Amino acid sequence: MAKNVLDFEKPIVDLENKIDEMRKYEGHLDIADEIKVLEEKVNQLKYNIYENLTRWQKVQLARHPERPYTLDYIYMITENFIELHGDRLFKDDHAIVGGLAKIDYAKVMIIGHQKGRDTKSNLFRNFGMPNPEGYRKALRLMKLAEKFNIPVFTMLDTPGAYPGLEAEERGQAEAIAKNLLEMSRLKVPIIITIIGEGASGGALGIGIGDRVLMLQNTWYSVISPESCSSILWRSWDYKEQAAESLKLTAEDLLEQGIIDRIIPEPLGGAHKDHHLMADTLKKVLLEELNSLRKIKPEKLVQNRLEKFGKMGVYVD
Repeated sequence: MAKNVLDFEKPIVDLENKIDEMRKYEGHLDIADEIKVLEEKVNQLKYNIYENLTRWQKVQLARHPERPYTLDYIYMITENFIELHGDRLFKDDHAIVGGLAKIDYAKVMIIGHQKGRDTKSNLFRNFGMPNPEGYRKALRLMKLAEKFNIPVFTMLDTPGAYPGLEAEERGQAEAIAKNLLEMSRLKVPIIITIIGEGASGGALGIGIGDRVLMLQNTWYSVISPESCSSILWRSWDYKEQAAESLKLTAEDLLEQGIIDRIIPEPLGGAHKDHHLMADTLKKVLLEELNSLRKIKPEKLVQNRLEKFGKMGVYVD
């Protein structure tokens, strides 16, 4: 069995393993037609599974450990990236990375959550869960970008802000709230992209912008399905039901008017082809930036405030 295979992917992997076994005997037996039939069956199975994923299955894909993270995208789509460190108040938070870069002709400030690939790097990155200094670093970089009229790109991928006592002592809630205020009135274009998990205020802390984009197999919600299940049912066993009720997928949020655009992923998820995913993301980011650059700063801020002010409408 291949590494990091999700439960719903096992039928695909079983067939692919069978094809690999048959190929070992292809030179000795006339089985080319049988292999072709199985390959067609695999392709059809992939389409049927990945085009009809449940909300919980999309949550699982968003958390896949082989998905590209913020730094992966930065190195694939930008040039001359210069990482900037520290909040000038406490220390550097490795769960949020950011710096100056160029995407083709455009100078940008790019900021995002960063997870690790193994135990050591996950501990270094605090599993992608920022402390207050992470949000303060992000705000420092955004204000620097505003000073030099440089657009801001942010990439969201976090299970949430770090919930530890020390984070609360250093003002976690205040740091996130201040970012919401300052991002709402920043006088440069801001483009937000959810590239993996978008959990609660931990994601929203760098998530206020003129355009909010989501990769196809990501999620964005006030709470994770597991936490929602544990609150409502006192157990994590109902996480799939919670995911359905939360309506946290890109399609759900586009319908609700929370996001502006869905970015398609390669069949099977972004982790299946990093470079194809990066090329698609780069193209979309430049398209959105071109349209935003035509808007005057004052109008940009006004539109942003109106955009978020319209959210949360309900009928009594």
